[in-house]
Amino acid sequence: MKLTLIRNATLRIEYGGLIWLIDPMFAEQGANPPISNSPNDKRNPLVPLPVSAESLSTPDVLILTHLHPDHWDAPAASALLAARGAELPVFCQPGDQERIAESGFANIREIEDSCIYQGVKISRTSGQHGTGEIGQAMGRVSGFVFEAEGEPKLYLAGDTIWCDDVAEALDRHRPDVTVVHAGGARFREGDAIIMDDADVIRTTEHAPYTRIVAVHMEAINHCLTLRADLAQTVRTQGLDKRIDIPADGETLSFAPVR
Repeated sequence: MKLTLIRNATLRIEYGGLIWLIDPMFAEQGANPPISNSPNDKRNPLVPLPVSAESLSTPDVLILTHLHPDHWDAPAASALLAARGAELPVFCQPGDQERIAESGFANIREIEDSCIYQGVKISRTSGQHGTGEIGQAMGRVSGFVFEAEGEPKLYLAGDTIWCDDVAEALDRHRPDVTVVHAGGARFREGDAIIMDDADVIRTTEHAPYTRIVAVHMEAINHCLTLRADLAQTVRTQGLDKRIDIPADGETLSFAPVR
């Protein structure tokens, strides 16, 4: 398996002989206003794509964990339609198919529990996109677990804080690699709506059998956990060999499971 962090939550994954594109956001740097009610006024995305949108626009499969604009935007939809057409296979959580179809895609499958696509089993997991009223307002989010012969088991936790849903997914699937969204995004009021450094450590401690990959940092203005801060926490906890913090454009390789 090869996993490339593009930017924010956008990943390019080579898995099971297929190229999977996860949560594409192709907007140009500064094209969008700050997140409403966020603690600074920086325009989004904060950083450019490390590669061209065209180079990302011919995946075999598209996975959308949810439809917030930092995970699925109009520039990505346009680029993918132009390059792959309406029949590009798209997998999503229940309730999102209609909105994706409005962008012009026709080959969309909602995953309630699990499915198999060309030898890869995809299982959907749940999460909690914040706490209290804010968490409820953020809506439903999902993660996905990938399994294929000769590949490490991969868990994309999605936009979630550390919660029972994540613990249950880890306990049920026991993934070899777990990708967490670790930017500590928050509004002016309330708790973080995705994992921060403390949640990353909780995840690592709960599942000593999994390798953690921390993404979703330094690209959206209300994500306040920086890579350097998380790296310092990781070093302090002695978890350097358990947690990867890739830069935008960096590729990580994981050996096949024998």
